[in-house]
Amino acid sequence: MTHNPKGKERLILALLLGMLATLGPLNIDMYLPSFPSIASDLETSASMVQLSLTACLIGLAFGQLVIGPISDAKGRRKPLLISILLFAGASFLCAVAPNITTLVIARFLQGATASAGVVLSRAVVRDTFSGRELTKFFALLMVINAVAPLVAPIAGGGILLFPSASWHWIFISLGIIGLIIFLIVFLKLKESLPVEKRRPSSLKSTFRTMAELSTDRSFISYALIVGFVHGGSFAYVSGTPFVYQGIYGVSPQVFSILFGINGLAIITGSTIVGRLGGKVTEKKLLKIAVTVAASSTLFLLLMTIIKGPLALIVIPIFIYMLSMGMVLTSSFTLAMEFQGHRAGSASAILGMLPLVVGATVSPLVGLNESTAIPMGAILFVTSFIGFTLFFTVANRDEKTQINV
Repeated sequence: MTHNPKGKERLILALLLGMLATLGPLNIDMYLPSFPSIASDLETSASMVQLSLTACLIGLAFGQLVIGPISDAKGRRKPLLISILLFAGASFLCAVAPNITTLVIARFLQGATASAGVVLSRAVVRDTFSGRELTKFFALLMVINAVAPLVAPIAGGGILLFPSASWHWIFISLGIIGLIIFLIVFLKLKESLPVEKRRPSSLKSTFRTMAELSTDRSFISYALIVGFVHGGSFAYVSGTPFVYQGIYGVSPQVFSILFGINGLAIITGSTIVGRLGGKVTEKKLLKIAVTVAASSTLFLLLMTIIKGPLALIVIPIFIYMLSMGMVLTSSFTLAMEFQGHRAGSASAILGMLPLVVGATVSPLVGLNESTAIPMGAILFVTSFIGFTLFFTVANRDEKTQINV
């Protein structure tokens, strides 16, 4: 059903799908400023509150594996509407959680239902666009998405500034956001997957589709590249608060600025791919991106080993995040171009792999709290794996993809 919409229709679709995709980042980041008050109110430890974030990430990862195949069989619109309603319900359950166990369970449900917005927004893009327009539109969507991680913690902190507000109001706000998004989707989003292109729905067919995708060398190589490069960035997310503030002694305010700058790096990388789409092939852009990612993180690792100045830590991380914006956009186009009949399932795998890698590497950052070496090593190793995958697997497939 690809028709590459233009003008006003294109802009409205970008804003609508961008809003859906932000459910994931809002769900992860908005309640971060309330960690201390949650621990105090629920009389629990900081590590247990952290478990609620882990539960959310697990829900986001594996929820995509469920909703993706369902949408390939039932269409995008109906599963999306049901999931958003359930997300609102899970958010309100978080708000009234009487203990940490209930909150952890509710956060898993929040993540699982929010995953529909993440995975189905990408599937709708693939249903609607093709060729160079697919690259350009996804780059635009990435720019919109990158704003959410910058705004979410600030919004959560802003809610807590009100005298009578508590962490409960953050989840109430998420529930209200879910209801508003449900109403907008109900009124504005049309079904993008025609009945004749849908796949049979059964557990057997789901496993068969996933098996087909996992043995599709072209698809799985690009999925693994984005999985390792993007997944490795979770080491940066979990490591920089400690490295910047604990080792280099910057204030929370300076840390927020440095963290926000890297969000701009992702936006810049996605914009570069969008602007060059049609002039430079996606494969060429991905080749440049994985090379820059591996090079910048190697320099970062060396700086962490010799305990270089803060500027020589911040700059390579910025360059790495810029390259990640390029990787996310170009690899999506290359991976999804030939997956029209199973775009939901393919999108689910693309979304799940970075979360699985991220959940694996994040705890490793804290192995040695006196040095930034673990963070630098993880970022380099994951980037180098992505670099190696491109040149040993993805770059060989010249027949089914556009030549560099």
